[in-house]
Amino acid sequence: MKKTLWFLLISLAFFSCSGSRDKSKRSVGVTLSGAGATFPYPFYSIVFRDYMRKHPGVTINYGAIGSGGGIRSLRDKSVNFAASDAFLNEKETASMGAEVVHIPTCMGGVVLSYTLSGVDSLRLTGELIADIFMGKITRWNDPRVAAENPNIRFPDLEITPVYRSDGSGTTFVFSEYLNKVSPEWNKEMGVGKALKWKAGLAAKGNPGVASIVQLTEGAIGYVGSEYALTLQMPSAIIKNKAGNYVKATLKTISAAAETDLPDDMKVTLTDMPHPNAYPISMMTWLLVYRDQGYSGHSRQEAEVLVDLLNYIIGPDGQQLAEQVNYVPLPLQAIQKTKRIIDQIHFEGEKISTVSDPGIAVGNVLSETKTMSDHEKPAPHGKIVSE
Repeated sequence: MKKTLWFLLISLAFFSCSGSRDKSKRSVGVTLSGAGATFPYPFYSIVFRDYMRKHPGVTINYGAIGSGGGIRSLRDKSVNFAASDAFLNEKETASMGAEVVHIPTCMGGVVLSYTLSGVDSLRLTGELIADIFMGKITRWNDPRVAAENPNIRFPDLEITPVYRSDGSGTTFVFSEYLNKVSPEWNKEMGVGKALKWKAGLAAKGNPGVASIVQLTEGAIGYVGSEYALTLQMPSAIIKNKAGNYVKATLKTISAAAETDLPDDMKVTLTDMPHPNAYPISMMTWLLVYRDQGYSGHSRQEAEVLVDLLNYIIGPDGQQLAEQVNYVPLPLQAIQKTKRIIDQIHFEGEKISTVSDPGIAVGNVLSETKTMSDHEKPAPHGKIVSE
């Protein structure tokens, strides 16, 4: 099981999903292409494949090249959609050439995974995390780390921070959180998809960071919560804004979204005040042009794209999210996102679709589901590693 699943996770790749399909649905003969974030790659792998099974003739290609690369690909008009864990900033918005809308697809968290023999329950504060990744705390037996963990006897071992080498929405979320809780980080590092790191090892993509952390005694790195949950990697319990130590779970990440969400769904969910909120929670988005009549794209492509977006935020898509350790969108987010999707048009005309998400998905999470070997999706079709 681990070998097959790990192959899925490490594939920073283009995949073309296929397989058995429900022949009762219409065949439209359309190919959609997307590129971007590695964080939601396992979810997109399974949800795109399921959509195509139900819609013969549709092919969806996705390149997990990082949020920054996906945004550049959309700006260059080489893809139908980009995937990003960070919403566009003002400079990026201005560079896109036309209005781009943000479609949240699921939620997750950024966790601090580590490899430290004999330590199963590590407590950290935002300030400690910031100082570790700025190279100011360099050994595991540092008095400040020990003070947060009085029941642990830490080894005199070097800390190896592991960070992303590529432009990453995960890095944006991680740095945005640290920028809120650490004045020193705010002064020296700031917020961004790519930073000038002062210590540690670089790795490409969430899978790359996870791999180095797993193989390096004393390492600590930030990865998407679904990677840590699926691979059963130890992750730190982090002190939240309310002063509670919280571990990343589907319920604690969901708690971070218990707030009024903006109509455009461009929101950060770090350092939220809910007493049970995991402090580095996040949404992830698909980015599309509001007007789909550009660069030779057809109305048929636009119809399939809008239908796909509705499917992802609908009951079937959101149930698949939870199966691979992502957090379904709350009802408020689904309702507002549906209104955003309804505003997508083709050369000024409304786009008709073949399905509708309804409002059946709420903010009630069942217990975390695990998938058996034969249920887990394995990538097939064209796979090109970076």
